[in-house]
Amino acid sequence: MKPSGKILIFFLFIFGNLSGFTQQLPPFYKEIEAFKQLDSINPPQKGEILFIGSSSFRGWKDVQKYFPGHPIINRGFGGSSLPDVIRYAPDIIFPYKPSQVVIYCGENDFTSAEVTAEIVYERFTRLFGMIRDELPKAHILYVSLKPSPSRAKYMPEMVRTNDLIKRYLEKKKRSAYVDVYSKMLLADGSPMPDIFKADKLHMNEKGYAIWQQAMEPYLKD
Repeated sequence: MKPSGKILIFFLFIFGNLSGFTQQLPPFYKEIEAFKQLDSINPPQKGEILFIGSSSFRGWKDVQKYFPGHPIINRGFGGSSLPDVIRYAPDIIFPYKPSQVVIYCGENDFTSAEVTAEIVYERFTRLFGMIRDELPKAHILYVSLKPSPSRAKYMPEMVRTNDLIKRYLEKKKRSAYVDVYSKMLLADGSPMPDIFKADKLHMNEKGYAIWQQAMEPYLKD
């Protein structure tokens, strides 16, 4: 027996909506689900140090070797901007109950049209407030935006962003700002060319060694 026209239309409507739902998943949904799956198999201990942010953390796959005295959970996801970290904070920040949250994010924000230092700063302060409300005892460390050669046109705004966030954190308890930007420059103020990969955006081992030296004094036991 053939289905009636109304029934056929009904099923087409349902399947069409399901297909639309799949296509409308938020950015990085699959990456976040992969983290949650990993956590279900091997749950991290509470009170560890959480690294959160974009590809500079995601690409630091051997980060634990750089900081052997500190238990680290790395939840960087490549291409993310501050709104993405804000969106997924309930999934990959709050559940870990970290003793310290280390953030590297904001650089990708500038690839969107008309984003300014003030906008990135406002996004950061929103994220900071969310973490402080949910995890009042956690220490929050912000790693300054880095001087990526491929994003030279954004550097003036990145410098302003770094300054705004630095001054904001100076007034906050259980927080700190670590400057990696200036440590990645030559004497003439240009980025060191040998600490980046061929894309002039992501760092190689030399770049991460600079970060390790800059960050180590700020990581909590």
